[in-house]
Amino acid sequence: MKREHGIWHFIGCAALAVAPAVTAKESAPAPPAAAGATPSSSPGKAAPKTILFIGNSFTQGAHSAARNWRAGTVTDLNNAGYGGVPALFKLFAEQAGLDYWVSLETQGGKSLGFHYDERRQLFDRSWDVVVLQEFSTLDRDKPGDPAQYMRNVDRLVSLFKARNPAVDIRLASTWTRADQIYKTGGHWYGKPVTAMADDLRAAADRARAANPSVAGVVPVGQAWNRAMAAGVADPNPYDGIGYGQLDLWAYDHYHASVAGYYLSALVTFGAITGIDPTTLGPKEKGADELGLSDAQAAALQAVARDTLAGPNR
Repeated sequence: MKREHGIWHFIGCAALAVAPAVTAKESAPAPPAAAGATPSSSPGKAAPKTILFIGNSFTQGAHSAARNWRAGTVTDLNNAGYGGVPALFKLFAEQAGLDYWVSLETQGGKSLGFHYDERRQLFDRSWDVVVLQEFSTLDRDKPGDPAQYMRNVDRLVSLFKARNPAVDIRLASTWTRADQIYKTGGHWYGKPVTAMADDLRAAADRARAANPSVAGVVPVGQAWNRAMAAGVADPNPYDGIGYGQLDLWAYDHYHASVAGYYLSALVTFGAITGIDPTTLGPKEKGADELGLSDAQAAALQAVARDTLAGPNR
């Protein structure tokens, strides 16, 4: 039996009704920046901070309306036209009065090692902030094994530190894949829904401990776990979604839904900037454009805030 309290009890606002998700509305973005371009500042104004996202489909926002949303507001170094989590981060920063030049270098289904070996010429330069997102199981051939992840973090950290010793490098620790928990053959089959995310977080913590140049871990998976524990999100998409609850997964029970990517971006925004995600408010623009209700936006912002304030931050 699914729990029925869901979002409403979590934010204590029964007057806000959950509206069905609608098709994402395209904004009128600024013209795309050329790949490899660098930010400039006008006289008397500081240059924007540069932030680079390296990852795969989880950074792209794949299998959701977030994938190409506001793509013109960020610089895709591969010119593939993705917006995703970086575009959400960009919009959150703008609404908070922050100036970031946001870039991404992504390839679906690939590890950090691929980006270092095949794409580093695209991003081998100075950055203020870098967010590294690894393949969902860490190692495609040895799920859960952190050895290659730790090696590739070290290689990328060395590259970025050589260009800017003060670079702020974060490791994005991603979510449990429902297909890995609930389907036979999954590496985490039969374990609690929180288990995969916790294992990914443990690997990120190991990589950070082994490399002091890593500034921190972005606890996306822990935010998903918290959302499910609090009743904001349903923990098992295979048996239906509970009334008033969100499905954080896309149709494949692997990638994220709009709600899942929104939560990922909120946690990333809060971790990088130090700003409480709830200050964006229930009428935050990205949530509205991507079809989340005010109540859903507020609930996910509260989950992100509480995750970042807790012991798993």
